[in-house]
Amino acid sequence: MATDRPLSLFRNMAAKIAAIPMILTASVVFVGGTIWTITYSFTNSKLLPRANFVGLDQYERLWSTNRWVVSLENLLIYGLCSLVLSFVIGFVLAALLDQKIRYEDAFRTILLYPFALSFIVTGLVWQWILNPDFGIQGIVRGMGWESFTFDPLYNPDIVIFGVLIAGLWQGTGLIMVLMLAGLRGIDQEIWKASRVDGIPAWKTYIFIVIPMMRPVFITTLVIIASGIVRLYDLIVAQTGGGPGLASEVPAKYVYDYMFQGQNLGQGFAASTMMLLAVAIVVIPWAMLEFGGRKRG
Repeated sequence: MATDRPLSLFRNMAAKIAAIPMILTASVVFVGGTIWTITYSFTNSKLLPRANFVGLDQYERLWSTNRWVVSLENLLIYGLCSLVLSFVIGFVLAALLDQKIRYEDAFRTILLYPFALSFIVTGLVWQWILNPDFGIQGIVRGMGWESFTFDPLYNPDIVIFGVLIAGLWQGTGLIMVLMLAGLRGIDQEIWKASRVDGIPAWKTYIFIVIPMMRPVFITTLVIIASGIVRLYDLIVAQTGGGPGLASEVPAKYVYDYMFQGQNLGQGFAASTMMLLAVAIVVIPWAMLEFGGRKRG
């Protein structure tokens, strides 16, 4: 009887055939492009790629460049703050909306609307809002508080937090919607049981609801992390990397060296380091997530 069963290779052929374009795209564009980038990061390519290998020279130059170090520091600060605040604010907003408040649809739309804007538009809007002459600082001083100061985009010490404000304003709405979908998937009997047992709402969230929302948190984490690594548009629109090098980020470093500095080798080296940083985080997580599930 076992010989009458179709081989597993030929099962669901329609689905497998439909997946061929995606597999080819991933193989050729992603894997092929990654290998090509890593290979040419060991060359001294300038305006055009050329296979003139120089070993680790590009990486030594990269890590000896102050601009690259500052870029990593900024990305680390932005990434940690964005990750924590996006989760906290998004979850709190979702929990509030989950209380079946009036005009929930209107509030949800208002909070999600910034996500529909491009990062360039968001950056320009917040550049105006944070402008010391006619933004928040100018308005408050016009009301009589002459000593009020709020110009994060013009202060090298806190400029990255000015960018963070814009990033949170645009992206928190999406995180809220994801969290709200996870909360709506929680069985209502759990809430009824917790009320009968007299368990405070905050304990129910921390010890029961949040552990049950683990898949939602993982999806949210991936979305936030991808946005952090790709941080570029907001920087260009708000600060252009300034004042000085105070708001530089790795993605801008790569773009400037590849397309403005005409130094492909240095840009490829920086891209490879960004890829390595992502791999260091993603690979252990994937092994724990899927490997542990497979063993279980």
